[in-house]
Amino acid sequence: MTDLTRLAGKSFLIVGRAGMDLYPDPPGSRTEEARAMTVCLGGSSANIGVALVKQGCKAALVTRVADDAIGRYCLNELDRYGIDRSHVTPTGGEARNSLAIVETRVEDHQSVIYRNGAADFEMTVADVEGVDYAPWSALITTGTVLAAEPSRTAAFRAFDLARAAGLPLIFDIDYRPYSWPSPQVAADVYSRAGAMCDVIVGNDVEFGFMAGDYDKGLDKARDLVAKGARIAVYKMGEKGAITITHDGEFQTGIYRTEALKPTGAGDSFMGGFIAALADGRAMREAVLRGSASAAMVVARVGCAPAMPTTGELDAFLADRPDPD
Repeated sequence: MTDLTRLAGKSFLIVGRAGMDLYPDPPGSRTEEARAMTVCLGGSSANIGVALVKQGCKAALVTRVADDAIGRYCLNELDRYGIDRSHVTPTGGEARNSLAIVETRVEDHQSVIYRNGAADFEMTVADVEGVDYAPWSALITTGTVLAAEPSRTAAFRAFDLARAAGLPLIFDIDYRPYSWPSPQVAADVYSRAGAMCDVIVGNDVEFGFMAGDYDKGLDKARDLVAKGARIAVYKMGEKGAITITHDGEFQTGIYRTEALKPTGAGDSFMGGFIAALADGRAMREAVLRGSASAAMVVARVGCAPAMPTTGELDAFLADRPDPD
């Protein structure tokens, strides 16, 4: 069983995508009525990296980006946020970076995601074998990295190499149906990944999907812990989360804010949760800091720029009691 005290090193290797997000401006605008766009770094793995760095950790990304202006934008943004991109490889040809157009509105929200020929899916086994895993505190990945080849095989190779180096494996299920050839393939691959990981975070729909029955998602989360995972966080939207460990399980609520958009919460939760564990905080406090981070991001424009710093998170929590 992997020793999670290694997280105290506060340096995280993240496998997965970086992309560009466009937000119709001003906030509240519908995409089809937009006259301007706000541009920022996107992609679930890059967002998690930003969240960790803003809360006092180090982060490096392993992925591929397009060898074009959008790819160079992503590289520049990774530099600006202080994310190590030594293992981010530009790739030519027809591969393109992920692009998301996301409205800053909750009612009738629209998100349009462009993922055809995604550059990050071009990540190879050679890319992950070129990494020295020993200095890192943990390997983090999201489910999107597993949706296509050669990225899928490369990600599982990274799991093996990280495990051999003694790193905990942290998995955000992050199921995006549009990236997968079929639900059955996705369920099989996610189950394989979940069985290898020490910390697994997902929502009730994602765990239910892994279980093959949306009514059995919580059972799936419990089963993963029973079979070796150290922590499973089963998120339930407005109903909060159930956290399962070998010491038992507990439920926590959410922090309510005036949401501007429904996106970014999962990446922010992961960053806040893992940063808190790395700080040596108790499990319940870590989950609550993840929940507070999520609440802050949905009340702000963007995802990467909306991730709270440690000081901002502390100030937010100082004004609020723990949720029921």
